[in-house]
Amino acid sequence: MIELKISNLFMIFGDNPDLAFPLIEKDLKRKEIKEQTGQVVALRDINLEIKKGEIFVVMGLSGSGKSTLVRCINRLITPTKGEIMLGKDKNNILEAKKEELIELRRKKFGMVFQRFGLLPHRTILQNVIFGLEIQGASKEKMKEIGEKTIKAVGLAGWENSMPNELSGGMLQRVGLARALAVEPDILLMDEPFSALDPLIRVNMQEELLRIQRKMKKTIIFITHDLDEAVKLGKRIAILDEEGVVVQVGTVEDILINPANDFVKTFVQNIDRHNVIKIDYITRDNKVVLNPEMNPSDAINKLKKTRSTYSFVVDQDHKLLGRISLDDLAKANAEGNKTIESSIKQCKSIENIATLSDALPLLITSKTVLPVVDEDRVLLGYASEKAVIKVLKGDGLND
Repeated sequence: MIELKISNLFMIFGDNPDLAFPLIEKDLKRKEIKEQTGQVVALRDINLEIKKGEIFVVMGLSGSGKSTLVRCINRLITPTKGEIMLGKDKNNILEAKKEELIELRRKKFGMVFQRFGLLPHRTILQNVIFGLEIQGASKEKMKEIGEKTIKAVGLAGWENSMPNELSGGMLQRVGLARALAVEPDILLMDEPFSALDPLIRVNMQEELLRIQRKMKKTIIFITHDLDEAVKLGKRIAILDEEGVVVQVGTVEDILINPANDFVKTFVQNIDRHNVIKIDYITRDNKVVLNPEMNPSDAINKLKKTRSTYSFVVDQDHKLLGRISLDDLAKANAEGNKTIESSIKQCKSIENIATLSDALPLLITSKTVLPVVDEDRVLLGYASEKAVIKVLKGDGLND
Protein backbone atom coordinates (compact mmCIF):
# COMPACT_ATOMS: atom_id res chain seq x y z
CA MET A 1 0.00 0.00 0.00
CA ILE A 2 1.28 3.47 -0.92
CA GLU A 3 1.43 5.82 2.09
CA LEU A 4 2.77 8.87 0.26
CA LYS A 5 2.97 9.70 -3.44
CA ILE A 6 4.98 12.63 -4.74
CA SER A 7 4.33 13.67 -8.34
CA ASN A 8 6.05 16.24 -10.58
CA LEU A 9 7.37 18.18 -7.59
CA PHE A 10 9.47 21.30 -8.17
CA MET A 11 10.97 23.61 -5.58
CA ILE A 12 12.36 26.85 -6.94
CA PHE A 13 13.61 29.56 -4.63
CA GLY A 14 13.31 33.14 -5.86
CA ASP A 15 10.85 35.96 -6.43
CA ASN A 16 9.71 34.75 -9.87
CA PRO A 17 9.98 30.92 -10.16
CA ASP A 18 8.10 30.87 -13.48
CA LEU A 19 11.19 32.28 -15.17
CA ALA A 20 13.03 29.05 -14.45
CA PHE A 21 10.65 26.56 -16.09
CA PRO A 22 11.47 27.32 -19.77
CA LEU A 23 15.16 26.84 -18.94
CA ILE A 24 14.42 23.62 -17.03
CA GLU A 25 12.68 22.31 -20.15
CA LYS A 26 15.89 23.04 -22.06
CA ASP A 27 17.74 20.97 -19.45
CA LEU A 28 19.93 23.84 -18.28
CA LYS A 29 21.93 23.31 -15.11
CA ARG A 30 21.11 24.89 -11.75
CA LYS A 31 24.04 27.31 -12.02
CA GLU A 32 23.06 28.47 -15.51
CA ILE A 33 19.44 29.03 -14.47
CA LYS A 34 20.51 31.09 -11.48
CA GLU A 35 22.83 33.21 -13.62
CA GLN A 36 20.11 33.91 -16.18
CA THR A 37 17.08 34.35 -13.90
CA GLY A 38 18.24 34.70 -10.30
CA GLN A 39 16.08 31.69 -9.39
CA VAL A 40 17.52 28.62 -7.62
CA VAL A 41 16.17 25.23 -8.69
CA ALA A 42 16.39 23.11 -5.53
CA LEU A 43 14.25 20.17 -6.67
CA ARG A 44 13.42 19.18 -10.23
CA ASP A 45 10.45 16.99 -11.17
CA ILE A 46 10.49 14.63 -8.18
CA ASN A 47 8.34 11.49 -8.50
CA LEU A 48 8.37 9.03 -5.60
CA GLU A 49 6.08 6.46 -4.01
CA ILE A 50 6.70 5.58 -0.36
CA LYS A 51 5.14 2.33 0.83
CA LYS A 52 3.37 1.91 4.14
CA GLY A 53 5.67 0.51 6.83
CA GLU A 54 8.98 0.90 5.00
CA ILE A 55 12.14 2.86 5.75
CA PHE A 56 12.60 4.88 2.57
CA VAL A 57 15.97 6.62 2.40
CA VAL A 58 16.61 9.82 0.43
CA MET A 59 20.28 10.48 -0.03
CA GLY A 60 22.61 12.73 -1.92
CA LEU A 61 25.58 15.01 -1.50
CA SER A 62 25.41 18.35 0.29
CA GLY A 63 23.24 20.77 -1.67
CA SER A 64 21.35 18.08 -3.56
CA GLY A 65 18.01 19.15 -2.09
CA LYS A 66 17.29 16.19 0.17
CA SER A 67 16.52 18.28 3.28
CA THR A 68 14.42 20.62 1.16
CA LEU A 69 12.42 17.62 -0.02
CA VAL A 70 11.59 16.41 3.49
CA ARG A 71 10.44 19.93 4.43
CA CYS A 72 8.23 20.06 1.36
CA ILE A 73 6.51 16.85 2.46
CA ASN A 74 5.04 18.38 5.62
CA ARG A 75 4.83 21.86 4.11
CA LEU A 76 7.44 23.53 6.29
CA ILE A 77 8.34 24.74 2.80
CA THR A 78 5.63 25.07 0.17
CA PRO A 79 6.75 23.57 -3.15
CA THR A 80 6.53 25.62 -6.30
CA LYS A 81 4.64 22.97 -8.22
CA GLY A 82 3.48 19.36 -7.95
CA GLU A 83 1.41 17.02 -5.80
CA ILE A 84 1.99 15.23 -2.50
CA MET A 85 -0.81 12.73 -1.96
CA LEU A 86 -1.21 11.29 1.53
CA GLY A 87 -2.70 7.95 2.55
CA LYS A 88 -5.53 5.91 1.11
CA ASP A 89 -7.74 9.02 0.80
CA LYS A 90 -5.09 10.61 -1.46
CA ASN A 91 -5.41 14.06 0.06
CA ASN A 92 -3.09 16.56 -1.63
CA ILE A 93 -0.99 18.16 1.11
CA LEU A 94 -0.28 21.12 -1.16
CA GLU A 95 -3.97 22.03 -1.14
CA ALA A 96 -4.29 21.87 2.67
CA LYS A 97 -5.43 25.05 4.43
CA LYS A 98 -3.57 26.47 7.44
CA GLU A 99 -5.76 24.66 10.00
CA GLU A 100 -5.45 21.37 8.10
CA LEU A 101 -1.67 21.75 7.98
CA ILE A 102 -1.52 22.21 11.73
CA GLU A 103 -3.50 18.99 12.20
CA LEU A 104 -1.30 17.14 9.71
CA ARG A 105 1.85 18.15 11.55
CA ARG A 106 0.35 17.30 14.92
CA LYS A 107 -1.07 13.90 14.06
CA LYS A 108 0.10 12.58 10.69
CA PHE A 109 3.78 13.51 10.77
CA GLY A 110 6.52 13.08 13.35
CA MET A 111 9.86 14.73 12.74
CA VAL A 112 13.35 14.07 14.07
CA PHE A 113 16.05 16.59 13.23
CA GLN A 114 19.83 16.52 13.39
CA ARG A 115 19.69 18.72 16.49
CA PHE A 116 17.68 17.32 19.35
CA GLY A 117 15.62 20.45 20.05
CA LEU A 118 14.68 19.36 23.56
CA LEU A 119 13.35 21.81 26.15
CA PRO A 120 16.09 22.05 28.80
CA HIS A 121 13.74 22.96 31.67
CA ARG A 122 11.52 19.89 31.16
CA THR A 123 12.17 16.30 32.23
CA ILE A 124 12.62 13.53 29.67
CA LEU A 125 9.01 12.40 30.13
CA GLN A 126 7.75 15.97 29.82
CA ASN A 127 9.74 16.42 26.60
CA VAL A 128 8.41 13.19 25.14
CA ILE A 129 4.75 14.06 25.80
CA PHE A 130 5.07 17.64 24.54
CA GLY A 131 3.27 16.85 21.27
CA LEU A 132 0.49 15.07 23.17
CA GLU A 133 0.01 18.17 25.32
CA ILE A 134 -0.45 20.26 22.20
CA GLN A 135 -3.04 17.72 21.01
CA GLY A 136 -4.92 18.15 24.31
CA ALA A 137 -4.51 14.56 25.50
CA SER A 138 -5.46 13.67 29.08
CA LYS A 139 -2.77 13.42 31.77
CA GLU A 140 -3.39 9.69 32.13
CA LYS A 141 -3.02 9.08 28.38
CA MET A 142 0.10 11.24 28.17
CA LYS A 143 1.76 9.40 31.04
CA GLU A 144 0.85 5.98 29.61
CA ILE A 145 2.04 6.74 26.08
CA GLY A 146 5.09 8.65 27.30
CA GLU A 147 6.33 5.81 29.49
CA LYS A 148 5.61 3.20 26.82
CA THR A 149 7.50 5.19 24.17
CA ILE A 150 10.46 5.89 26.44
CA LYS A 151 10.70 2.17 27.12
CA ALA A 152 10.52 1.45 23.38
CA VAL A 153 13.63 3.56 22.72
CA GLY A 154 15.53 1.94 25.57
CA LEU A 155 15.39 4.77 28.13
CA ALA A 156 13.19 3.24 30.86
CA GLY A 157 14.26 4.65 34.21
CA TRP A 158 15.27 8.06 32.82
CA GLU A 159 11.76 9.56 32.75
CA ASN A 160 12.44 12.10 35.51
CA SER A 161 15.96 13.04 34.41
CA MET A 162 16.80 16.38 32.80
CA PRO A 163 18.30 16.68 29.29
CA ASN A 164 21.66 17.87 30.64
CA GLU A 165 22.05 14.53 32.44
CA LEU A 166 21.96 12.49 29.21
CA SER A 167 24.57 11.71 26.56
CA GLY A 168 24.18 12.74 22.90
CA GLY A 169 22.91 9.34 21.84
CA MET A 170 20.40 9.26 24.68
CA LEU A 171 19.17 12.74 23.78
CA GLN A 172 18.58 11.65 20.21
CA ARG A 173 16.55 8.70 21.56
CA VAL A 174 14.42 11.22 23.43
CA GLY A 175 13.90 13.13 20.18
CA LEU A 176 12.84 9.89 18.50
CA ALA A 177 10.51 9.03 21.38
CA ARG A 178 8.90 12.48 21.21
CA ALA A 179 8.18 11.98 17.50
CA LEU A 180 6.81 8.46 18.06
CA ALA A 181 4.63 9.46 21.02
CA VAL A 182 2.08 11.24 18.83
CA GLU A 183 1.73 7.96 16.90
CA PRO A 184 2.30 9.54 13.47
CA ASP A 185 1.53 7.79 10.20
CA ILE A 186 4.82 9.01 8.76
CA LEU A 187 8.09 9.69 10.55
CA LEU A 188 10.38 12.22 8.86
CA MET A 189 14.03 11.94 9.91
CA ASP A 190 16.40 14.61 8.59
CA GLU A 191 20.00 13.44 9.14
CA PRO A 192 19.11 12.60 12.75
CA PHE A 193 22.36 10.78 13.60
CA SER A 194 24.93 12.85 11.69
CA ALA A 195 25.97 14.93 14.71
CA LEU A 196 26.67 11.86 16.85
CA ASP A 197 30.01 10.16 17.46
CA PRO A 198 30.58 7.19 15.11
CA LEU A 199 30.01 4.47 17.71
CA ILE A 200 26.88 6.15 19.09
CA ARG A 201 25.66 6.66 15.54
CA VAL A 202 25.94 2.93 14.79
CA ASN A 203 24.09 2.17 18.03
CA MET A 204 21.28 4.54 17.07
CA GLN A 205 20.99 2.95 13.64
CA GLU A 206 20.60 -0.44 15.30
CA GLU A 207 18.08 1.02 17.73
CA LEU A 208 16.01 2.46 14.90
CA LEU A 209 15.98 -0.90 13.11
CA ARG A 210 14.94 -2.63 16.34
CA ILE A 211 12.09 -0.18 16.91
CA GLN A 212 11.01 -0.45 13.27
CA ARG A 213 10.75 -4.24 13.48
CA LYS A 214 8.19 -3.77 16.25
CA MET A 215 6.33 -0.64 15.18
CA LYS A 216 6.57 -0.89 11.37
CA LYS A 217 6.27 2.86 10.85
CA THR A 218 6.51 4.58 7.48
CA ILE A 219 9.85 6.37 7.75
CA ILE A 220 11.44 8.80 5.32
CA PHE A 221 15.09 9.01 6.31
CA ILE A 222 17.41 11.70 4.95
CA THR A 223 21.17 11.12 4.90
CA HIS A 224 24.31 12.00 2.99
CA ASP A 225 26.06 8.87 4.29
CA LEU A 226 25.91 5.94 1.88
CA ASP A 227 26.83 3.36 4.52
CA GLU A 228 23.94 4.59 6.66
CA ALA A 229 21.58 4.53 3.69
CA VAL A 230 22.32 0.95 2.73
CA LYS A 231 22.11 -0.19 6.34
CA LEU A 232 18.71 1.37 7.04
CA GLY A 233 16.88 1.57 3.74
CA LYS A 234 14.90 -1.14 2.04
CA ARG A 235 14.64 1.27 -0.87
CA ILE A 236 16.76 4.32 -1.63
CA ALA A 237 16.26 7.41 -3.78
CA ILE A 238 19.46 9.13 -4.91
CA LEU A 239 19.45 12.84 -5.70
CA ASP A 240 22.18 14.30 -7.88
CA GLU A 241 23.70 17.77 -7.65
CA GLU A 242 20.86 19.21 -9.77
CA GLY A 243 18.10 18.12 -7.39
CA VAL A 244 17.02 15.30 -9.71
CA VAL A 245 16.16 11.78 -8.56
CA VAL A 246 18.54 9.72 -10.69
CA GLN A 247 17.61 6.28 -9.29
CA VAL A 248 15.12 4.66 -6.96
CA GLY A 249 15.50 1.05 -5.96
CA THR A 250 16.54 -1.48 -3.40
CA VAL A 251 20.08 -1.39 -2.07
CA GLU A 252 20.89 -4.40 -4.23
CA ASP A 253 19.38 -2.88 -7.39
CA ILE A 254 21.44 0.26 -6.99
CA LEU A 255 24.68 -1.58 -6.25
CA ILE A 256 24.35 -4.12 -9.04
CA ASN A 257 22.51 -2.03 -11.66
CA PRO A 258 23.48 1.65 -11.18
CA ALA A 259 21.35 3.88 -13.42
CA ASN A 260 24.16 6.12 -14.65
CA ASP A 261 27.79 7.11 -14.11
CA PHE A 262 26.85 9.40 -11.20
CA VAL A 263 25.31 6.51 -9.27
CA LYS A 264 28.09 4.13 -10.32
CA THR A 265 30.71 6.49 -8.90
CA PHE A 266 28.59 7.10 -5.84
CA VAL A 267 28.47 3.42 -4.85
CA GLN A 268 31.79 2.17 -6.18
CA ASN A 269 33.47 1.83 -2.78
CA ILE A 270 30.68 -0.07 -1.07
CA ASP A 271 31.61 -3.62 -0.04
CA ARG A 272 28.85 -5.82 -1.43
CA HIS A 273 29.72 -8.69 0.93
CA ASN A 274 28.72 -6.63 3.94
CA VAL A 275 25.75 -4.82 2.43
CA ILE A 276 23.66 -7.11 0.25
CA LYS A 277 21.24 -9.16 2.30
CA ILE A 278 20.46 -12.82 1.72
CA ASP A 279 16.91 -11.66 0.91
CA TYR A 280 18.19 -10.56 -2.49
CA ILE A 281 19.25 -14.04 -3.59
CA THR A 282 16.38 -15.92 -1.92
CA ARG A 283 14.34 -17.97 -4.36
CA ASP A 284 10.95 -19.66 -3.89
CA ASN A 285 10.92 -23.35 -3.04
CA LYS A 286 9.46 -25.58 -5.73
CA VAL A 287 7.76 -27.72 -3.13
CA VAL A 288 7.20 -27.58 0.64
CA LEU A 289 5.83 -30.44 2.75
CA ASN A 290 4.01 -30.57 6.06
CA PRO A 291 4.70 -33.23 8.75
CA GLU A 292 1.22 -34.77 8.55
CA MET A 293 1.62 -35.84 4.93
CA ASN A 294 1.58 -39.50 3.96
CA PRO A 295 5.05 -40.61 2.66
CA SER A 296 3.55 -41.83 -0.63
CA ASP A 297 1.84 -38.49 -1.28
CA ALA A 298 5.03 -36.65 -0.41
CA ILE A 299 7.04 -38.79 -2.86
CA ASN A 300 4.57 -38.02 -5.65
CA LYS A 301 4.74 -34.31 -4.88
CA LEU A 302 8.54 -34.27 -5.10
CA LYS A 303 8.58 -36.30 -8.31
CA LYS A 304 6.10 -33.92 -9.97
CA THR A 305 8.52 -31.04 -9.39
CA ARG A 306 11.59 -33.17 -10.14
CA SER A 307 12.91 -32.47 -6.66
CA THR A 308 15.16 -34.78 -4.64
CA TYR A 309 14.35 -33.16 -1.29
CA SER A 310 11.97 -30.73 0.39
CA PHE A 311 11.86 -28.50 3.43
CA VAL A 312 9.11 -29.26 5.93
CA VAL A 313 7.05 -26.60 7.70
CA ASP A 314 4.36 -26.56 10.37
CA GLN A 315 0.88 -25.03 10.05
CA ASP A 316 2.35 -21.54 10.59
CA HIS A 317 4.90 -22.17 7.82
CA LYS A 318 7.74 -22.29 10.34
CA LEU A 319 10.70 -24.43 9.35
CA LEU A 320 10.86 -27.87 10.96
CA GLY A 321 13.64 -29.40 8.87
CA ARG A 322 14.46 -31.16 5.63
CA ILE A 323 13.53 -34.51 4.08
CA SER A 324 14.89 -36.35 1.01
CA LEU A 325 13.34 -38.78 -1.44
CA ASP A 326 15.41 -41.55 0.15
CA ASP A 327 14.02 -40.63 3.58
CA LEU A 328 10.50 -40.70 2.19
CA ALA A 329 11.03 -44.03 0.44
CA LYS A 330 12.28 -45.54 3.70
CA ALA A 331 9.30 -44.14 5.65
CA ASN A 332 6.93 -45.52 3.02
CA ALA A 333 8.55 -48.96 3.13
CA GLU A 334 8.25 -49.03 6.91
CA GLY A 335 4.53 -48.27 6.65
CA ASN A 336 4.67 -44.91 8.43
CA LYS A 337 1.42 -42.94 8.28
CA THR A 338 3.15 -39.54 8.24
CA ILE A 339 6.59 -38.16 7.41
CA GLU A 340 7.04 -36.50 10.81
CA SER A 341 9.52 -39.01 12.25
CA SER A 342 11.70 -38.84 9.10
CA ILE A 343 12.32 -35.09 9.18
CA LYS A 344 16.02 -34.21 9.55
CA GLN A 345 17.28 -31.08 11.30
CA CYS A 346 19.03 -28.62 8.98
CA LYS A 347 20.86 -25.32 9.22
CA SER A 348 19.12 -22.17 8.05
CA ILE A 349 19.95 -18.54 7.24
CA GLU A 350 17.99 -15.53 8.48
CA ASN A 351 16.87 -13.22 5.68
CA ILE A 352 18.60 -10.17 7.18
CA ALA A 353 22.02 -11.86 7.13
CA THR A 354 24.54 -10.35 4.70
CA LEU A 355 26.29 -12.32 1.99
CA SER A 356 29.42 -12.09 4.11
CA ASP A 357 27.60 -13.88 6.95
CA ALA A 358 25.96 -16.46 4.69
CA LEU A 359 28.74 -17.49 2.31
CA PRO A 360 30.83 -19.56 4.80
CA LEU A 361 27.68 -21.42 5.86
CA LEU A 362 26.69 -22.11 2.24
CA ILE A 363 30.18 -23.30 1.33
CA THR A 364 30.44 -25.73 4.25
CA SER A 365 26.89 -27.04 3.76
CA LYS A 366 27.56 -27.93 0.08
CA THR A 367 23.85 -27.54 -0.63
CA VAL A 368 21.14 -24.90 -0.74
CA LEU A 369 19.95 -23.67 2.63
CA PRO A 370 16.50 -22.55 3.78
CA VAL A 371 16.01 -18.82 4.40
CA VAL A 372 13.83 -17.86 7.36
CA ASP A 373 12.68 -14.70 9.09
CA GLU A 374 13.21 -13.90 12.76
CA ASP A 375 10.25 -16.16 13.67
CA ARG A 376 11.67 -19.06 11.59
CA VAL A 377 8.98 -18.71 8.95
CA LEU A 378 10.32 -20.26 5.73
CA LEU A 379 10.80 -17.67 2.98
CA GLY A 380 12.67 -19.69 0.36
CA TYR A 381 16.20 -20.95 -0.21
CA ALA A 382 19.67 -19.55 -0.98
CA SER A 383 22.57 -21.09 -2.88
CA GLU A 384 26.33 -20.60 -3.00
CA LYS A 385 26.08 -20.22 -6.79
CA ALA A 386 23.73 -17.22 -6.44
CA VAL A 387 25.99 -15.52 -3.89
CA ILE A 388 29.06 -15.85 -6.12
CA LYS A 389 27.11 -14.57 -9.11
CA VAL A 390 26.09 -11.42 -7.26
CA LEU A 391 29.57 -10.80 -5.88
CA LYS A 392 30.94 -11.00 -9.43
CA GLY A 393 28.60 -8.15 -10.33
CA ASP A 394 26.01 -10.16 -12.23
CA GLY A 395 22.27 -9.98 -11.75
CA LEU A 396 19.99 -12.89 -10.99
CA ASN A 397 18.17 -13.32 -14.26
CA ASP A 398 18.45 -17.11 -14.26
